[in-house]
Amino acid sequence: MSSPDHIQAPPSDGRVADATKLNWVDRFAPRATRPYLRLSRADRPIGTWLLLTPCWWSLTLAIAADPASAGLADLWWALAMAMGAFLMRGAGCTWNDLADHKIDASVARTRSRPLPSGQVTRRGAVIWMCVQALLAFAILLTFNSFAILLACASLGFVAIYPFAKRFTWWPQVFLGLAFNWGALVGWAAHTGSLGWPPVVLYLAGICWTLFYDTIYAHQDKEDDALIGVKSTARLFGEDTRKWLLGFLVATVTLMAIAGLGAVMPQGGLIPAVIAFYASWAFGWHLTWQLRRLDIDDNDICLMLFRSNFRAGLIPAAGYLLAALAGLSA
Repeated sequence: MSSPDHIQAPPSDGRVADATKLNWVDRFAPRATRPYLRLSRADRPIGTWLLLTPCWWSLTLAIAADPASAGLADLWWALAMAMGAFLMRGAGCTWNDLADHKIDASVARTRSRPLPSGQVTRRGAVIWMCVQALLAFAILLTFNSFAILLACASLGFVAIYPFAKRFTWWPQVFLGLAFNWGALVGWAAHTGSLGWPPVVLYLAGICWTLFYDTIYAHQDKEDDALIGVKSTARLFGEDTRKWLLGFLVATVTLMAIAGLGAVMPQGGLIPAVIAFYASWAFGWHLTWQLRRLDIDDNDICLMLFRSNFRAGLIPAAGYLLAALAGLSA
């Protein structure tokens, strides 16, 4: 078992405590840019993947629902979503750190971040946040008007999230509402409209966020208790496994409903089976995480949280296979 102070001692080279030594920012980025890239969490890319994968779920599911509608534009949507996820995750993290810099200074894992450690000024952080948001908006303008409006509607959740832990034991819900909005946008980018399958997929993503971010929050539960910050990790305590099992079942069930509801109307049995097994395989990854979990071991919590990079790619790959099977049918 490792304590937060043991694994989160602030490095002397400016590296953020929970970034790996092999991250690309601290190895290859120009020195002057490193504090700002650290502020964007570019040295810890898991958050970008967690924001991006629901976009890819929705896009590939929309294609699987109507394989004949696939085109070169979908390659651009996939790439644009990746760039947008990187930029908006960076802007959102900058906003989060601006709101939380005093709290971050009191938590062992976060006191080495650029704002509390003094690597970046608040004015510099505000400018950097605006630059990232404007670049992301420029990419968004290449989407259809409905997808643009839908994407902009998520900004309310992004704005509220940093303050949620001050007034609710369920801040992970607000994170889920913001981080999984791409489950709606991906479908809208491809179809120009919205249907019930992406809405159900969005709900599945929220349950997934409750699963992985509760694990993540267990790293900070001792410091959070001292400073009065709320989280589902503190709320669930020793009952965490039971709650995570419930989120796991809800995630897989909702994802299966979304996949079957999107693909089955086309009448293809094989694509529907593939879509179903995508949720099943995703569920097995979450089950593996639950079996490995030790809520008092910060190293394991961080490792399991990061493993959701691989978990999130499973449904996207499954829906893409379902779309290819539909084309060949």
